[in-house]
Amino acid sequence: MNKDTIITCAVTGAGNPGKHPDFPVTPRQIAESAIEAGRAGAAVAHVHVRDPDSAAPSRDLALYREVVERIRDSDSDIIINITAGMGGDFVPGQDNPGVGGEGTDMIGAAERIAHIEELKPEICTLDCGSINFGDDYVYISTPPILREMAERVKAVGVKPELEVFELGHLAFANQMHKDGLLEAPALYQLCLGIPWGAPANTTAMKAMVDMLPAGCNWAGFGIGRLQMPMVAQATLLGGNVRVGLEDNLYLERGVFASNGELVEKAAGIICAMGGSIASPERAREILGLRGTQ
Repeated sequence: MNKDTIITCAVTGAGNPGKHPDFPVTPRQIAESAIEAGRAGAAVAHVHVRDPDSAAPSRDLALYREVVERIRDSDSDIIINITAGMGGDFVPGQDNPGVGGEGTDMIGAAERIAHIEELKPEICTLDCGSINFGDDYVYISTPPILREMAERVKAVGVKPELEVFELGHLAFANQMHKDGLLEAPALYQLCLGIPWGAPANTTAMKAMVDMLPAGCNWAGFGIGRLQMPMVAQATLLGGNVRVGLEDNLYLERGVFASNGELVEKAAGIICAMGGSIASPERAREILGLRGTQ
């Protein structure tokens, strides 16, 4: 069991805005929600950005810059973890599935990582493989793209968080580890419950944990109603945890949550199990981070 648990709050993600009355959309809202999560006990804020007018997911560097500056200019010491997962969505065209239809957003490695190279957060995510993301589209992240991204973030001193949605992703992440593309200690995130990836249950999480390399750090999460059960499961198996509105909108059935409330609930579960919550300073020590760039 993990006795010094790092809580990550995934503040907004790339889905769900129309379903929640107070979903963070603008850079100010996203930054304030990250700061709120830090005050509730999160050591890490995982950040996506959105178009302020449409709420659609965005890759706009200016939006990322504003969020990062707002957090860094605040009194919060929360660790910033920025997604590098945008730009891999392929929606097969109705008439010709070999041509991307509406909603396709495909770019190369350099463009996927441009905001990371400029803003230099302490952590960024690398989604370690392709996957059928539900029934509507395929997320594409090939080995050459990932190797280039890993090399580029290593060069600027950013810690990659290796997002694994199934066992094949974990096998490839382990290969990057063996190939020296990752600085020790490597950081893994076990992403469970996303259709059609690994399910959010004990068997799947345990199978992934058993494949992790010695000496790495890891966290795990489940989506929707399984968010809090997976908090308990990850803690019990010795890992860290992730909660937040990216993955789950509700504090309990029918009750919308804020990011701070989800962090507080996760912290309560961890402490009730006999664990403690790692501060940002302690999380930096555990994860081997270099501090704010």
